[in-house]
Amino acid sequence: MKNIRGFSKLSKDKKINWICENFFKGNKEAEHVLKQYWNDNSKLQKLHDDFSENVVSNYYLPFSIAPNFLINNKIYAVPMAIEESSVVAAACNSAKFWKENGGFSAQIIKKEKNGQIHFFFKGKSIELEKYFSFVKPKLFQKTSPITKNMQKRGGGIKEIKLIDKTKDLKNYYQIFATFDTIDAMGANFINSCLEEFAKVFIESTSEFENINKNDIQIVMSILSNYVPDCIVRANATCSVEKLNSLHPETKNFTKKIVDAVAIANCDISRGVTHNKGVMNGIDAVAIATGNDFRAIEAGVHAYVSRSGKYQSLTKAKIIGNKFLYSIEIPLSIGTIGGVTDLHPLVKFALELLGNPNSDDLMMIMASVGLAQNFGALRSLVTSGIQKGHMKMHLINLLNKLNANENEKELAIEHFKNHKINNASVELFLKNIRK
Repeated sequence: MKNIRGFSKLSKDKKINWICENFFKGNKEAEHVLKQYWNDNSKLQKLHDDFSENVVSNYYLPFSIAPNFLINNKIYAVPMAIEESSVVAAACNSAKFWKENGGFSAQIIKKEKNGQIHFFFKGKSIELEKYFSFVKPKLFQKTSPITKNMQKRGGGIKEIKLIDKTKDLKNYYQIFATFDTIDAMGANFINSCLEEFAKVFIESTSEFENINKNDIQIVMSILSNYVPDCIVRANATCSVEKLNSLHPETKNFTKKIVDAVAIANCDISRGVTHNKGVMNGIDAVAIATGNDFRAIEAGVHAYVSRSGKYQSLTKAKIIGNKFLYSIEIPLSIGTIGGVTDLHPLVKFALELLGNPNSDDLMMIMASVGLAQNFGALRSLVTSGIQKGHMKMHLINLLNKLNANENEKELAIEHFKNHKINNASVELFLKNIRK
């Protein structure tokens, strides 16, 4: 197949025609699959088309609500955009239990984001340090048109420093800057500042005799998604007796929860899956509120590896008769900017949460992550993960096998007391269809 030129300039219909002709042998069903997700509201569809490049359709995720979250003495109904029903069910069950036992408390530990100019310098480091001291005030001054609005809201550039990385890579240095972006995630703001820093850093060499600009090679200027100084903590606590009463049939239920967290903290094979369960909830809220879950994921997994060993996001312990449960997590998110003012469901989600500022949303997301982890561990140390997961997955299996409504009702009743898997559901349908 020849490369296609100007694909982005084709109409949406022509893009679809090209896809169908070249990859589906002209099958009209492929065209139907794409077009059935177009929105009848042309204005709304145009809005979605403008969100991305080469749009041919919309990709829908279920938009669910997890009620009963008590966080810092306030009740929330939390929006979650995710295709896995067991995630929402676990969040709901956990929220209900903890609401009845004091809820979640959460606080912002620190809130600072960062970005770097990565460059190589061939000269003497002592001369570079002198030059940086000379140019540093200019970096603040020249970016003032970019930062003035952020400063009015209480944010802006916090610090700029030179870092010598030549032990890691020959001639490699960084200009490392920290930022407070208030209620914005701040990627565009940070990157704009960094690119202006780089420009000023090169241009100002003409004013400093001991630095030759040809000795400086700027490689790139970019924010970092590693944000170890943008941290939120959430906690929950209850009596051991109360927690044990959830599963009286399981001996030492509370101790098993503590042991499960300890295992995740010392074994990477378990730790990654443990933390994935936390992120099931956090990602779902991030997507629903228009935040970049990919950036969050990257930053989180780097954070839990910062000691050189991959560890658990959550902590659990028993002190006397108290079960103490917590999470500490980096979350670089925003409640303004991006699609938050454009996407109708994102605007709805934020209104549902009471139009939170970024601090509030960080605390909500951390609490959801802790609840999600509790729901997963609760299943794992009692009945096992598959019982609840497959129960929620039953409808998907029935839909896959084209079950009608009557067959679904019979199957739901039957599988209350039988194991659920693809083979067992297929056999059940085969038998009742005889």
